[in-house]
Amino acid sequence: MTSIGTINGFGLGLRTEHYAAFEAESQKRLEWLEIISENYMVPGGAPLWHLDRIRRDFSMVMHGVSLNIGGTAPLKMDYLRDLKALAQRVQPGWISDHLCWTGTNGVNMHDLLPLPYTPEALRHVCERIQRVQDFLGRRLVIENPSTYVAFAANQLPEWEFVAEMLQRADCELLVDVNNVYVSSINHGFDAKKYINAIPAERVRQIHLAGHQTHDEYLIDTHDHPVCEEVWQLYAHTLKHCGSVPTMIERDDNIPPLEELLDELDHARQVHDKSLADTLPIAAEECTA
Repeated sequence: MTSIGTINGFGLGLRTEHYAAFEAESQKRLEWLEIISENYMVPGGAPLWHLDRIRRDFSMVMHGVSLNIGGTAPLKMDYLRDLKALAQRVQPGWISDHLCWTGTNGVNMHDLLPLPYTPEALRHVCERIQRVQDFLGRRLVIENPSTYVAFAANQLPEWEFVAEMLQRADCELLVDVNNVYVSSINHGFDAKKYINAIPAERVRQIHLAGHQTHDEYLIDTHDHPVCEEVWQLYAHTLKHCGSVPTMIERDDNIPPLEELLDELDHARQVHDKSLADTLPIAAEECTA
């Protein structure tokens, strides 16, 4: 199974609030856009009209929220056919979804619910990923979750579960740095240890986002700017993984596009500094 696309650089999530800005002028401060797949899995209408107009100027990737890769219900073939048809229309660099379950008994909970990290769950998820990849004819990119509770049945730390999933299913990873940070605070693990356990060659994309604090928990809300701790963890991630296509997610309290582009410029600065800082070390190793 091979991956598709050569998208690089920095992107944003395409949101309806910014349709007019993207259609009015060419944006030179980003290289690509990520769309929410389900927003465009429709037979026609305004969403596809806007998508086709903007697609002329930007490379795109597709990001889903309803694949239910960890669920126990049978995979929805109608959903997969619509997803494949959208991919044929968009020609995305890759297709991603989440390491979670989203519903049962035909009910979509419209939430990204946590999995138990057990050998049985790992086999189940890998089998379903492989089936989806065979249907789509491309690798899936799976995003690590943000979680607030843990199963008593857990037998593996999340980072070992994810690393084993990448190998067994021959899929790729979308590292959501904010999710790693949120979960590390909620569950009390070392976020850098998580990042260091990730097979760097499997990382296809990075998400950056904001969160909120409620009592003693962090909640992944995507409605705030990226915080300093997440920027620091992003820098560490780059030193481990190298240069990876990066985007900022904003799903609520969406600011004007210029404000998000300024934040994306900061991501570039962190990226460039982090990778520059690793060059002397690499040079010393080569001459040792």
